[in-house]
Amino acid sequence: QVQLVESGGGLVQAGDSLRLSCAASGFTFSSYAMGWFRQAPGKEREFVAGLNWSGGNTVYADSVKGRFTISRDNAKNTVYLQMNSLKPEDTAVYYCAAGTMYAQASKYKYWGQGTQVTVSS
Repeated sequence: QVQLVESGGGLVQAGDSLRLSCAASGFTFSSYAMGWFRQAPGKEREFVAGLNWSGGNTVYADSVKGRFTISRDNAKNTVYLQMNSLKPEDTAVYYCAAGTMYAQASKYKYWGQGTQVTVSS
């Protein structure tokens, strides 16, 4: 069955970096767009970043543009989110997702369980 397993979350200070990973299995990874979403306490889930099957096209939320980088390794069935210059407002549960269109949040259909990222000030 489809599995998306996130890792790499943790507690860091403002200005630090983290790299999230998401290992995929159970579907043809290289055929899917991949994305990262996040949900902070009391808030709706929001789209963070997405990339197409090859990694050649990416899209970012304005709030993370210039600080976060999404990438993928199709040989390893893994997608990454490099997060630099972290801010307290980046605190959330981060979810990995697979879908059919990298820039449309509604087109993501497979989801991981999430990993917590906490940024202290």
